[in-house]
Amino acid sequence: MMKTTFSATLTGALLALPVLFLAGCMVGPDYHRPPVATPATWKELPGWTEAQPAAESPKGNWWTVFNDPLLDELEPLVSVSNQTVRQDYANYQQALAEVRLARAALFPTIGVTGSATRERSSTGSLSSSSSFGNFQRVNNAGSLEANASWAPDLWGLVRRNIEESAATAQASQATLANATLSEQIALANAVINLRVTDANIDLLTRTVDEFGQSLRVVSEQDKAGTVPPSDLVTAQTQLESAQSSLIALGVARAQYVHAMAVLVGKNPEELEVPHNVNLPTLPSIPAGVPSTLLERRPDITTAERQMAAQNAAIGVAVAAYYPSVSLSALDGFTQSPLSGLLHVANYVWSLGGQASETLFDGGQRSAQVDAAKAAYDAAVANYRGTVLTAFQGVENDLVGLRVLAQQAEVLQRAVRDATRGAEIARNEYQAGTVDYTTVATAQTNQLNLQQTALNVQQTRLLDAASLIGDLGGGWSSSELVDPRQQKQLKVLP
Repeated sequence: MMKTTFSATLTGALLALPVLFLAGCMVGPDYHRPPVATPATWKELPGWTEAQPAAESPKGNWWTVFNDPLLDELEPLVSVSNQTVRQDYANYQQALAEVRLARAALFPTIGVTGSATRERSSTGSLSSSSSFGNFQRVNNAGSLEANASWAPDLWGLVRRNIEESAATAQASQATLANATLSEQIALANAVINLRVTDANIDLLTRTVDEFGQSLRVVSEQDKAGTVPPSDLVTAQTQLESAQSSLIALGVARAQYVHAMAVLVGKNPEELEVPHNVNLPTLPSIPAGVPSTLLERRPDITTAERQMAAQNAAIGVAVAAYYPSVSLSALDGFTQSPLSGLLHVANYVWSLGGQASETLFDGGQRSAQVDAAKAAYDAAVANYRGTVLTAFQGVENDLVGLRVLAQQAEVLQRAVRDATRGAEIARNEYQAGTVDYTTVATAQTNQLNLQQTALNVQQTRLLDAASLIGDLGGGWSSSELVDPRQQKQLKVLP
C-alpha cells in the first residue's frame, strides 16, 4: 500500500509541476503591432462614387456581383481544386502541427522500460576431488520501470516557441486565404477576358460580313469599269485584314479557356466553354475607409503575423542567456532472479535534477539576439511596405474606374458618330461622290472605335475585379483562429 501511494504521489507531482511553472517569467519583448500611417479617406474616392454602408461590400461569394453564370459555376471550385490553394492548405496544416509540437515541450516525457535476461554462469567446482568438476547455473533477471523527465519553462523559452509557431500558423492561414483570393481573381480575369474576346469575335464577324458586301459592290463596279482598280484592291485588303484579326482571336480564346481549366484544377482539354457575348455586369463597389484595409487584406495579415513570429523569436534567442534546468524521476521494480519481481522489496525509485549555464560562447548568443532583432526589423519594414502597396493598389483601381468611366462615355458618342459616318460614306460612294478610300477609312475608324470601346469596358471590369481583390474580397482577419486555443492545456491533479 505504501508503494502504491508513493508511486501515485510521485506521478501526480510530476504532472502538476507544469502548472507551477506556467506562471513563470517570459524573457524578450512582448508583441505590440507597430503603427502605420493611414489616410482618412482615399485620394481618388471623391467624385468617383458616393459613400455607401460598408455592409454592402462584397463578402463571401463576391463574384456574384458580376452576374455571370460561368463565374458562379467555376469560382467555388478554386478553393477545393486549385493546386496552389491545396499546396498552401497543406502548408497551413503543417504549421498547425508545428504548434502542437512546440506545445508538447511544456509537458514531462513519461516512458516505461521493461527488460528480461536469462544467463548461464559458472559457480566453480563442488570440491577439489569431485568428479563432477565445475557446474553452471542458469539465472533469470528482469526489471519494470517508469521514467519521467521534464525541463521546466522557467524563462519562457517554450512559451515563446509556441507563440512564434502560433503566429506562423496564423500567417499560413492568411497566406491560404490570400492564395485563394488571388486565384479567384485570376479566374475572374480569365472569364472577363473570355467574354470580351467572344464579343470581339462577334464584332469582327459582323465586320467581315460588311466588308464582304462592300467587296461585292466594288467588284461589280470594277467589272463595269466605273471605278479604278485601286478600289478593288483596297476592298480586298480591308476584308482580308479583318479576317486575319478574327482568326487570331481563336488563339486568345483557347488560351483563356485553358487558363480557366488549370485554375479550377482540370486538364485544359477537360473544360469546354460555349461562345457567349454577354459581358459581366460592372458592379458598384464601396471602398470604405483605408484603415479597414489593415483587417481586410489577407496579405497584410500575413505580414503582420510574420512580424509577431519574429518578435517571439527574439524572446527565444534571449532565453539562451539563462540557465537550463531539467528534472528526472524513476519508479519501478528490479530483481534477479526474476521470480518475485513485483515484490515490495524489489521496488526502486530515484529523483534527480540538472542545471547548466553557458559561461562563455564567443558572442554566439548575442549574435543570435541581434540576428533575431534584425529579422524583426525586416518584418516590420515588410509589413509597412505591404500596407503601402495595398493602398497603392486600391488607389490605382479607383482612379482607373473613375477615368475609364469618363472615357467610356466619350467612346460611346464616338462609336455612334463613327457608325453614322461609315453609313454616310457608303451612301456617298454609291452615289459616286467619293472614292472607296473614303469608305474604307470610315469603316476602319468605326471598327477601331468599337474595339477600343470593348477594351475600355474590359479594363473597367478587370479594375472592378482587382478592386475587390485589393479590398480583401470580404475577408477579415477576425477569421483567423489561434492554434493555442484549439486544445486547452490540461494537467492531471
